[in-house]
Amino acid sequence: MAEQSPATGLKDISIMRMSEHDLLEVVEIEEQSGLSRWGWAAYYAELQSGNRELMLVARPTRAATIQASPIAGYIVARETAGELHINNVAVRPEFRRRGIGAALLDQVIQEARLRKANTAFLEVRSANLAAQALYEKSGFRAIAHRANYYSEPREDAVVMSLVLG
Repeated sequence: MAEQSPATGLKDISIMRMSEHDLLEVVEIEEQSGLSRWGWAAYYAELQSGNRELMLVARPTRAATIQASPIAGYIVARETAGELHINNVAVRPEFRRRGIGAALLDQVIQEARLRKANTAFLEVRSANLAAQALYEKSGFRAIAHRANYYSEPREDAVVMSLVLG
């Protein structure tokens, strides 16, 4: 995978595969973003799976080395039986509204297409209108509603999908 996808249009951000060295920062971003808690162990276990290429981080390229830069955002997805399921997407508050979430999403969708996945799915909190707008810009459409899907706080989910093939 290239460090930066030309499709992202972001000159100061590099997208690369997540490694176990990134997990403390990933968990920190997860907590800052109010996502349903996965925690270090769940991300680590996912890194050991065959979906490692669908776990990406975005880093600013301004530091002396990219690995020394803080993680600006991340995405975790899984492909099974021709379906891509996007589990988590989060961007640090100070990096939001710069296209990083869209770039991460685009990169994972490209990888899923290479794997010949047919459809992408995700759930998003019903009150998270900013995330829903991001997904809609990427072509996702709401297809269902799941009552009380999330806990802490309890909230409904909107299920969204995108046809890939």
